[in-house]
Amino acid sequence: MQTGKPLLPDPARRLAAWCVVVLLVVGVAAVGIALVIIFQSAVTPVLLALLGTALLGPVFEWLTKLKLPRALAAILTCVALVAVVGGAGYIVVTALIDTGEQIVDSLRQAGDWLRDHVGIVGADDLGNVADNAKDQVGKWGSNLAGGVIAGLSALGSLLATSVLALLLTFFFLKDSNRATGLARAVAPHHGEILEAMGRRAFEAISGFMRGTTFIALIDAICITIGLLILQVPGAVGLGALVFVGAYIPYLGATLSGAVAVLVALADRGLIIALWTLGVILAVQQLEGHILQPMIQSRTVQMHPAMVMLAITAGAAIAGILGMLLAVPLVAAAFGVLGELRRRYVPEDAGGSSVSRETDASVSDEGS
Repeated sequence: MQTGKPLLPDPARRLAAWCVVVLLVVGVAAVGIALVIIFQSAVTPVLLALLGTALLGPVFEWLTKLKLPRALAAILTCVALVAVVGGAGYIVVTALIDTGEQIVDSLRQAGDWLRDHVGIVGADDLGNVADNAKDQVGKWGSNLAGGVIAGLSALGSLLATSVLALLLTFFFLKDSNRATGLARAVAPHHGEILEAMGRRAFEAISGFMRGTTFIALIDAICITIGLLILQVPGAVGLGALVFVGAYIPYLGATLSGAVAVLVALADRGLIIALWTLGVILAVQQLEGHILQPMIQSRTVQMHPAMVMLAITAGAAIAGILGMLLAVPLVAAAFGVLGELRRRYVPEDAGGSSVSRETDASVSDEGS
């Protein structure tokens, strides 16, 4: 019996097949995101624990090389994690509290200066934002005094998340040598692939966290020294803001730098503001042309547009926490894609050069 002619030509059938694959992938991703949002209280400690493990993994490895038991090494690493995060948080919060009102007043004065000298009518909004920020701080304090139960509930939730993340970090470090056996137990026939994918993802997160932390520290120190030399008010608080903002690539550095320039403009005048802008641009050039190539040259390299899309999506899903977690997660996804490409893209294919570049861009910080 003679078969009929296909209804669609071969290119159209291939396009339809790829559309089905894309729809399936998007559907699975949407379901995954929905589950993450639903179980956000459980997922957040896991992600924070992974970031903490990636940040202080070298400390744990160093302690195990000293022949310490893995449990004791994990405990000491967790103590170091609490000291680092707690100390940094204390310094940042103290600096912002001590200089926060001064920074807010300077922002309001900068809005007035822009309106009077440049003629930007919308600059009034800057002063309104500053005034609203002060009002919100006052309302927040009064609400805490009047609504003790709500304040205790929020504090309890924060403490529970922190403690759970710390415990998970301990177990992740202590039992990290069992990851290979777990991958092979979950998928006996594909355990090697799962192990390689997990290793690449974790290496990408580790490289991003350690590199970003080191670069953020250098940026904050250099900008703080520059602001102190220029006698800009709230220099320590602005430096702390630069350190925190560095964990949100591009957007955080832009916002913290803009705040520093506006504070200098309001309190020290246009000349000092221009010098402040020069200091910030010089530090950014140091970061972009020296620090990042040296420190993060072997981590996953993502296009700025991809980074901005990841930050936007993270903010839409989980607010500030989503903005902080978005880039490390996308870096992990790029690491997994690089491993899959290395395994399944033939060397003689047209994309072999892209495969080699992707593999070379994934970090191996431990080696």
